[in-house]
Amino acid sequence: MSASATERQELLALYANLRVTDVRDGMDTLLLHHTGSMGPDIRPLFRTRAFGIARTCRYLPFDQRIPEMPPEEYLAWCGAYYREVCPYPWEKDIEDGDVVVIDQSGVCCGLMGSHNSLGCFKAGARGIVTNGGVRDTDEIILQRIPFWSASVAQTMVQGRLRYDTKDVPVSVGGVTVHPGDVIVADGDGVIVVPRAVARDVARHAHAEHQRDIQSRRALYSALGMPPDASVEEY
Repeated sequence: MSASATERQELLALYANLRVTDVRDGMDTLLLHHTGSMGPDIRPLFRTRAFGIARTCRYLPFDQRIPEMPPEEYLAWCGAYYREVCPYPWEKDIEDGDVVVIDQSGVCCGLMGSHNSLGCFKAGARGIVTNGGVRDTDEIILQRIPFWSASVAQTMVQGRLRYDTKDVPVSVGGVTVHPGDVIVADGDGVIVVPRAVARDVARHAHAEHQRDIQSRRALYSALGMPPDASVEEY
């Protein structure tokens, strides 16, 4: 489902201050108890938060033989592999406010690393979610790129993954993610809000968040704890 620039900005504004748990409660209020929550194996590299509009792509396991070659030819072969077998055509489509959702078919290899994740961030992506592996994780953490994955990998993609398609429904963390769905992710994992119910979910999620802020703020006061950002009204 495509969205106008105005609709995208409205959706982004609606989810700007919501936690994953608020969104989960908002979906439960609409009786969508078994919709949206990715499995606990999809975890953040570090404590962070992201929200945005799903930009999807899919990769499949590489199922051919790797040709015999001397080490002197390997670098050229790798370049051809990235161009012809495992390209990243979806990168040029990234819009400000996207969360890139990658179905790697569960393959634990580093389709994304410190360089291309930073390029996505530069293009406007607010976070990256994959059911595969991610490499260069120390650098990604230093760069503060919000990233959720099923595993950490050492390897690159050559002989392991091949590009399949983009802008289609994908399966990540046990959830079907459609292009244009709303993604919210933090230390509690990742939740996917179907576009059709995104506004109603946000309304109920904000009500839950405000109730939580008010009740915890009262406890802070009773305990003599100074308020922090988590109990500030917005």
